[in-house]
Amino acid sequence: MSTRSTRRSDDDSDADSPELTAVQAALAAEHAAVYGYGVLGGRLDGRQGAEARSAHDAHRARRDALARTARDLGGRPVASNAAYALPFAVPDGPAAVRLAAVLEDRIAGAYADLVRATEGARRKDAAGALREAAVRSARWRGGNVAFPGLAERAAGADPAATGPVEAAGADGTR
Repeated sequence: MSTRSTRRSDDDSDADSPELTAVQAALAAEHAAVYGYGVLGGRLDGRQGAEARSAHDAHRARRDALARTARDLGGRPVASNAAYALPFAVPDGPAAVRLAAVLEDRIAGAYADLVRATEGARRKDAAGALREAAVRSARWRGGNVAFPGLAERAAGADPAATGPVEAAGADGTR
């Protein structure tokens, strides 16, 4: 999934701004999360099914808000892929719960980058999205991590390695 944007005007001075790039990466991650929750939601019922539906709705709302933000910044919102490769097979409920935790961990990484790239109200919104992803991840996992969204940033890790496609495990490597 590309994070490239197209300016609507002839002025390309902000076409590759760090803020727009981070918004596009978070938007791409949200597209992938919406897809992932669509896959896992059918494998959960009861309380977990309700949590999955709630998370799916939250990611759809965040996705739509990020698309508006990308347009506000002069970019053309990145489009969703038709499908995404999952990081592992999801044949049953336990695998679906593991996938939900992975999705939330990876989307937290995209929002951590967005927090770093923005200021003011956008930074506050990104921090709120990071917090929500961390809480959902902890619920799915049954525990939390010290620095949500930064697990992929371990010593020596390449920050580009948690780009939008990987943000939801679409490359199948995690």
